[in-house]
Amino acid sequence: MAAAIIVDCLTVWLAIGVIVGVTFLFLGIGRIDPAARGSYAFRPLLLPGLVLLWPFVAFRWFVLSR
Repeated sequence: MAAAIIVDCLTVWLAIGVIVGVTFLFLGIGRIDPAARGSYAFRPLLLPGLVLLWPFVAFRWFVLSR
């Protein structure tokens, strides 16, 4: 029972992370870091970190977009 809850929580965490990460790579990275506007080759390399750290990315993106 406890293992199923942990797996479900991890699945939800990763699903939200993928959504936030992909959205950030397409819409937000150019606003946060102007040097990243023309460099599309390194963006897929950022996705694993964005998926795991999505609350920090979302918070930073929200704060800097104001």
